[in-house]
Amino acid sequence: MALNARLDHRNPLVFDTHELGRRPGALQRLTRTVDAPKDLGIKGVIGVPEGAPVELELRLESVMEGVLVTGTARAAAKGECVRCLEPLEQELEADFQEMFSYPDADDRGRVIAEPGDDAEDDEDTLFLEDGLFDLEPVLRDAVVLALPMQPVCREDCPGLCAECGARLADDPDHHHDAVDIRWAALQGLAGTMKDGEKDEMSGAEAQAGVDEKQEK
Repeated sequence: MALNARLDHRNPLVFDTHELGRRPGALQRLTRTVDAPKDLGIKGVIGVPEGAPVELELRLESVMEGVLVTGTARAAAKGECVRCLEPLEQELEADFQEMFSYPDADDRGRVIAEPGDDAEDDEDTLFLEDGLFDLEPVLRDAVVLALPMQPVCREDCPGLCAECGARLADDPDHHHDAVDIRWAALQGLAGTMKDGEKDEMSGAEAQAGVDEKQEK
């Protein structure tokens, strides 16, 4: 990854490492509650609503090549049950660890002439900028990994009725009488035959009435 573009120290997800002073072994612990950024989670499935509080606990450790950031994020995620489509909320706890490298040092802490000499190495590297680092991309990755891809309101959620869409948890005895499609045509034919028999009987009764009158 290229160097960050002008990080803003006023951004609550941007952190300052100057206190560590590039002294290997120096340690700093931080706690901070921030507003969740937009689209924090799995879009359209489950995530932390924009502006919701996210509690961060961070451990910043200075090493030869940069600052190792280890932390935990806690928040309430909201989404929709994939089985019954009811809204759900669950507590999220996401752990993460990431190295933010000094832009002028290699993986052994040696000063290099220009950052980015090795494009392949830089592609997956996060850099400090003037002692600052942006936690947002790391937080996003951690939250996505911590969230379920198919959230459910409860493990044994029975879902919806496949025929009428009723929520089965509300009516455990809900069911439909199963009709074998192989007999459906015969049932229709039987119904037609019964209707025909009724017509024949009605006609016979009417004819019998006429004959009776003629005899009289």
